[in-house]
Amino acid sequence: MAISAFRGSRLPLLHPPQLPAVRGVPSGLRKFNYRSKRFTLLAQYSQTQDLFSSRLQNSIENLPKLVEDIVQTSINTGPRGAIRLAQGIQAFVGVGSEWLTDSRSSTSGLPTELQLGLLSPLYLRRLFERMGATYIKLGQFIASSPTLFPPEYVEEFQNCFDRTPAVPFGEIKRTLLEDLGRPIESVYEYVDPTPIASASVAQVHGARLRGSQDDVVIKVLKPGIEDVLVADLNFVYVVARILEFLNPELSRTSMVGIVKDIRESMLEEVDFKKEAANIESFRRYLEAMGLTRQATAPKVYQHCSTRRVLTMERLYGVPLTDLDSISSLVSSPENSLITALNVWFGSLLACETFHADVHAGNLWLLRDGRIGFLDFGIVGRISPKTWAAMDLFLASIATEEYESMASALIEMGATDKDIDAKAFARDLEKIFSSIQELDTELVVATARGTTTNTTAVSANIVVDERQMNALFLDLLRVSESYGLKFPREFALLLKQLLYFDRYTRLLAPNMNMLQDQRISIVSNRRNRYRDSFK
Repeated sequence: MAISAFRGSRLPLLHPPQLPAVRGVPSGLRKFNYRSKRFTLLAQYSQTQDLFSSRLQNSIENLPKLVEDIVQTSINTGPRGAIRLAQGIQAFVGVGSEWLTDSRSSTSGLPTELQLGLLSPLYLRRLFERMGATYIKLGQFIASSPTLFPPEYVEEFQNCFDRTPAVPFGEIKRTLLEDLGRPIESVYEYVDPTPIASASVAQVHGARLRGSQDDVVIKVLKPGIEDVLVADLNFVYVVARILEFLNPELSRTSMVGIVKDIRESMLEEVDFKKEAANIESFRRYLEAMGLTRQATAPKVYQHCSTRRVLTMERLYGVPLTDLDSISSLVSSPENSLITALNVWFGSLLACETFHADVHAGNLWLLRDGRIGFLDFGIVGRISPKTWAAMDLFLASIATEEYESMASALIEMGATDKDIDAKAFARDLEKIFSSIQELDTELVVATARGTTTNTTAVSANIVVDERQMNALFLDLLRVSESYGLKFPREFALLLKQLLYFDRYTRLLAPNMNMLQDQRISIVSNRRNRYRDSFK
């Protein structure tokens, strides 16, 4: 009965009812407008269906690859993954308890920092530090990659400290014995059981070689750390793959690509053969350019170096921030700084990699007056395109030509937008005018001798690290507001320049680092270096 009631009637959706006449509008036009809207709706519905079908088909096509990746990654991780999962849960509960305590003690509502929970920069950093080596290194990667991560996280992860207790010397001896394949006493006459330094990944011991009697340092990978790194990095990779699979829009952020870069960078840092190769490359550059009397890097002793053990010449000196000691070693601290700058700038063009961590602990003035470059665990690689733009960028900083600076950054950054170069230049001028306003404090200490009336004077410089990072982030934030995305190597280069700016304020306060004629930033060094090997 219900069906026969429709017999002979018209379905409302497909056959619209007769519309009442509207004064001034012909009925034919009213019918046309109605049909036009109907076809538009049908077309939009069809496009939505096509888009959904396309995404579904892509997901189905990508599913086998995702499953294959997860299975292969799980096989590579093995049982250590379960152990790390338990440790991760323990760290999560610990930081979660801290957040809960802080939330209860807040009397005037939850601030934004607490509203975000463990995803807030502060609590995420604390979680990373509890999780150990991999996540500490990941935190340091975030801190040094403002082109990839939000500024709030970059700023917070500047405080991600890599300070971990030393492992017992017995475990270090076991690693040495396993990797060297012979008794330790046959290689080293003496190994100091007290480490010189201990970080999350490795620790360093002083030693003396048997036979040559050379003083050396031994950098030893902490036992089990590689397994932890592999398990953690595989977990991060799988999470990134699943997130991109569930939300294809995330692929535009290159999440998996970023994770791959992080994994490659961190695994390189725990492969001491690669660090040894970086050192040897830098030493060849110094020899080819005739700079061995001005600067050096530790000699690597290949016969007692492996993937987990790196034996290097021990260098004696002081950091470039120790003005008092530097003044006692050389007559002109300014000339020493100029040497360091020329050697480092030259390496950008002449070496396959450049030293990307020239903080005071890694850049020394040695007792013999040479500049010593230490610790090549973190290096950068610069492409010809990036260097060409960077060369122009540095020249523009020196001459304060902000339109040229804007052009260089536009050339370096990846964007599909039309950029107002003049407006960009005005914003850059505002940022770089603040460089002169960075707070620096010269700390002077005096001490009178007990047997004489002479007074020893010690000076050092303090620069607010947060101010320097804020300046750096301002530059990136303004650039990104114009749609620019820079390669990570640009961030590494700029951070090293900020380190050198700090040394300049202490050792040569009247010198313009980028404009002084004694400092060479020239593009023909690469050719001179290559020609020397032909």
